[in-house]
Amino acid sequence: MSKDEAALQRAFLPDFCATRSVLVVVVVAELLALVMTLAATHYDDFSLERLALSSLFIQWVALSSAAVLCGLRERLNRLSLSAASVGVVIVVVAISMVFSLIVRLVIRWMLGPEGVFFPLWDFEVLVNGAIAAIIAGVMMRYFYVQELLRIKGEAELQARIQALQSRIRPHFLFNSMNIIASLIAVDPETAEQVVEDLSRLFRASLKETGNEVSLAEELDLCRRYIRIEQLRIGERLQVEWDIEADEQTTRVPLLTLQPLLENAIYHGVQPLAEGGVVTVRVKRDGNAVSLSVINPCQAGASGHRGNQMALDNIRHRLQALYGPSARLDSRPGNDQYEVEIGYTLTERDRTGSVG
Repeated sequence: MSKDEAALQRAFLPDFCATRSVLVVVVVAELLALVMTLAATHYDDFSLERLALSSLFIQWVALSSAAVLCGLRERLNRLSLSAASVGVVIVVVAISMVFSLIVRLVIRWMLGPEGVFFPLWDFEVLVNGAIAAIIAGVMMRYFYVQELLRIKGEAELQARIQALQSRIRPHFLFNSMNIIASLIAVDPETAEQVVEDLSRLFRASLKETGNEVSLAEELDLCRRYIRIEQLRIGERLQVEWDIEADEQTTRVPLLTLQPLLENAIYHGVQPLAEGGVVTVRVKRDGNAVSLSVINPCQAGASGHRGNQMALDNIRHRLQALYGPSARLDSRPGNDQYEVEIGYTLTERDRTGSVG
């Protein structure tokens, strides 16, 4: 079995209980009834009565099949691809033939005494079953291709995010090693401690296989970085934390705040003789998350090129994860520079841990 087929077994069939799926079933069933009615015009005139009766029968079969498959979805998704496909076809064919027999029983009852001569089993029942089998097979093929496209799209998205994220990690390492190098001649013992701390950070970071972590993990990474920077800059660097979100349940992209803090320090606090205060704000309102970093800057100073490159990198990662609605805004001021990130958490299951 291929890797794609193994992945499809997790959720091959859609949720037929969902409103969107039911709407699709109704529309497809009505189109099928219209096609069959138009095909009959080769032998007879177009009849609205025939269209109504065909629609009624096909909608019965389609909605009943959707209801049964909704109940059997979890069991069918645990089967192999071929077994699940055969199971779906059998269910749809069986329901089609049952309704065909019910229709013939109703016709026999309406004919009264003459209905005894009306056959309950006829070639038409087999024809309805064959049509149902063909339609079910086509739909299964559609679900298969749709799921393959979804898996391919997710794989491409993961590769894109990992490529963008990998461009941040060397940048972080490069600047951190410069900090360590500046400490070696002044305080070797402290430099050694920083190296050990940095190695623990990178061991944790390299274990990360997803793209999101809890807010608590991202803040811990930021605080470790700030401690290293304060060893280099000293009391000139102060950081205020304004956190209005649950740190355990709020998810953030890995290495999002840290590059913003790095920019705030290198392009904001460091050039100022008196230093300054960097403010980190995190707010959550329902599923809407807002992250912002505010740093002081020289009057009239504009964003540094390296700053813009980091912001563009983060912006691409946000859009890859959360779609075009994710935003990253920079607001230069006379004496401060603010970067704000906004996105909406989705219901997708995302995993990731720095620890």
